[in-house]
Amino acid sequence: MRRLRDEKDMSGCAISGIVSEAGVRFSGEAIMESIAVMHERSSGLGGGFAGYGLYPENADDYALHLMFDEPSAPKKVRAYLDRNWVIVREEPIPTAHADNISTPPVLRRCFVQPKPRMRDRLPAETDDDLMVKTALHINRFIDGAFVFSSGKNMGIFKGVGYPEDIGVFFRLDEYEAHLWLAHGRFPTNTTGWWGGAHPFGLLDWAVVHNGEISSYGINRRYLENFGYYCSLHTDTEVVTYLFDLLIRKQALPLEAACRVLAPPFWSEIATMDARARMMARTLRIVYGGALLNGPFSILVGSTDGMVALNDRTKLRPMVAARADDRLYIASEEAAIRAVCPDPETLWHAEGGVPIVGEVKEGAHASLAHTA
Repeated sequence: MRRLRDEKDMSGCAISGIVSEAGVRFSGEAIMESIAVMHERSSGLGGGFAGYGLYPENADDYALHLMFDEPSAPKKVRAYLDRNWVIVREEPIPTAHADNISTPPVLRRCFVQPKPRMRDRLPAETDDDLMVKTALHINRFIDGAFVFSSGKNMGIFKGVGYPEDIGVFFRLDEYEAHLWLAHGRFPTNTTGWWGGAHPFGLLDWAVVHNGEISSYGINRRYLENFGYYCSLHTDTEVVTYLFDLLIRKQALPLEAACRVLAPPFWSEIATMDARARMMARTLRIVYGGALLNGPFSILVGSTDGMVALNDRTKLRPMVAARADDRLYIASEEAAIRAVCPDPETLWHAEGGVPIVGEVKEGAHASLAHTA
């Protein structure tokens, strides 16, 4: 039996991501193999995955992944959903026996659409806004219930355990997706629990993170001004909500949003030409509360693709590679070569400079797949 290490290694997280920019779906076996190579960076206290393109038969429905650790919680959540949402389909999340996975919570998923009366009651809100309110309400106010995935045609699978065991537990080899993220989590300043493992998700955003967001308190207070409430007691939650706020709600271009989160230093801004200097100064001043401090490397998934971002001084490792239509990003080169032995290009991420793997427009619904 594997033994958990007693010491705390603040750098001990593993992240990996694979995206087909052509939108070609492939088995979860590849991401499971990639993250397993970095077993020693994890601790057995958390592991998880996100996949995009998982549910083409329910692609227009919000796919809620729910976990419950209180007997009364499922009934309360069902009653809350029934008031506001049409439940199109509901079922247990399929699982299998896996080594070192014990006492999991009750796991269910349901596919939903907003009821017309909820849209009529809140005419200024989009369907995405209504889902955000729903997910945050359940996580804040219904004890023993947790929404850990709430996007369309995607899903998050996570829990307490090594990621390779979590993958077996959730039977990820039976799923296909055009984008996969994975994480082996060493809890930073938080205990290990099923909801606290990575990825963290909201709508179709999913975030995995290596490092520590030391600006968590400031970021959390900033987000509350816009109706986002952090109830999961971990720093990565703020990254997820910031991407939703900056890109979906405030319509910032991706590059500008990344400059908000990991902006140039003031000394660098001073050397820019006048136009670039004005833009960089404006972003830093207007979005000061959204700046992320601390050592981090993050991978962010969405329906449109995958984004990788290091902190400005690159205090956490991140390697990228390309082969054919796929972009691979991981904490270690070995995790990439395990599933892509001969990449066409391979490079190390630069501090504060995003790497983007963009899925071609219209490719999200592709039903093509590879072995």
